Amino acid sequence: MHITSLKLRTEDYGNQWAEQIEDRWEYADNLKDERWRKGWISFDCLCHEPASDTIYAGITSFDADIFWGWNRKEEQWVDPGYARIRDPYDAKFHRSLVRHSGDGCLYAAQALLHDVDRFWEAPGASIVKYDPATGDIAKLAIPMAHVYIQSIVLDETREMIYGQTFTPENLVSYNLKTGESRWLGPTSSGMTMAQGENICLDDNGCVWGIWTVTRAWQNSSGADTYRFYKYDPETDKIDYMDKGLPHPDHSYGYAKPEGLFNFGTGCLYVSGADGALYRVDPETGDAEYLFRAVEDEGRGRRSRLASMTMGPDGFAYGVTGRDGECEILKFNPGDGTYALIGDLKDSETDVAAWQVHDVCITPDGTLYAGENDNPFRSSYLWEVTF
Repeated sequence: MHITSLKLRTEDYGNQWAEQIEDRWEYADNLKDERWRKGWISFDCLCHEPASDTIYAGITSFDADIFWGWNRKEEQWVDPGYARIRDPYDAKFHRSLVRHSGDGCLYAAQALLHDVDRFWEAPGASIVKYDPATGDIAKLAIPMAHVYIQSIVLDETREMIYGQTFTPENLVSYNLKTGESRWLGPTSSGMTMAQGENICLDDNGCVWGIWTVTRAWQNSSGADTYRFYKYDPETDKIDYMDKGLPHPDHSYGYAKPEGLFNFGTGCLYVSGADGALYRVDPETGDAEYLFRAVEDEGRGRRSRLASMTMGPDGFAYGVTGRDGECEILKFNPGDGTYALIGDLKDSETDVAAWQVHDVCITPDGTLYAGENDNPFRSSYLWEVTF
C-alpha cells in the first residue's frame, strides 16, 4: 500500500487555532485574515469523473474557492472555473457533489459558513451544473431562498435532486427535467441539529436522513432525539420514524448518526456513535449494531466514520479514527467482517491525516480520501494505492 498526500494549499498555522481562534473568531475575522481565508481549506466531498479520470472535490473555503479537480493522468490540479459563477457566501460543497451517468455532468450545491445575521444578504444555495466535456458551469436554481444545502443525492430514474438544508433544516427537491424546486418538509425545529453528514437513497428511491424531536417543554430534546426519516416519492410524504441507532452499550436513547450508505445489498448502513457501523432495514427502520473498529483504548481516543464507498473488489472502504490517528477500514457487506488495513499517513513524509470527511474509489481500486477541519494546516486530498 502506498499513500500520497496531494496538496492544493500548504499553509501551516502552528498552534494559532487553540491560542487565538477557537471560540473567539467570528465569520468576519476569517474573511479579514488572508492566510486563513485562502489557505484554510477542507476536502469535504469527492467524485470521480471517468472520462477525464479526474477526482473532483468540493472544498471548504472562506474565499469561496470551493471547486477543484485532481487529474490522475497528468498528476496536476485542474480548475473547473467556479470563479465565473461564485458568490462570496458560497463557502463549500459539503457532501453535495454527484455525477449523472446519463449526461456525464456533475451536480453540486453550496453550504454555508456565515451566521444568521447575514441571512438576508446571502442568496441561498443553488443547484450547480458542471459539464466536464465542455467546461460549462452554471447555477440552475435556488431551491430555497437564503437557505443553504449540506448534502444532495441524485435519483437518476426520476431525474430528481434532493437536498438537505441548513440552517434551518429542511428537505428540498429540484427536478432536472422541469426545473421545479419544492420544499418537502422540515427535519428539525432547531432545538438540536438533526442531520448527519449526508442523505442517501434506498433501492426504491426513498430518501433517508435524520430528524430530531423537540420536546419544547424541556430544557433539551432528550437522549432519544435522533431518529430516521424516510421520504417516499410515490406518496410524496416524509415518514418521521420513531427509530434510530441503539447505543453500543445498550443505554437508553439513540446515538447520533453520521453517514448513511447504500452498498447495493438491499439494506442501508449508517455510521454513528463515534465511528460505529450499523445495518438498517429500509422497510422497518430497525438498526442492528455491527462494530466499532476504533475504540477508546482507555485514553480517550476519538473516532468517526463519515463516509464509505464500494470498491470494485466487492468490499466497502472508509477511513475511521480522527485527531491525526486515522486508519483505513475494509468492510465485507456479505458477511459483516472488517479489517483495519493501515494508517492514513504519507508513505514518503509520514505526515498523518487529521480526519476524513468523504471518500471515493476509482475503477482500478485507488482510494481517495478528503481530509477536513485540520486545525494546524491546510487539509489535503489523500491517494491510497493498494
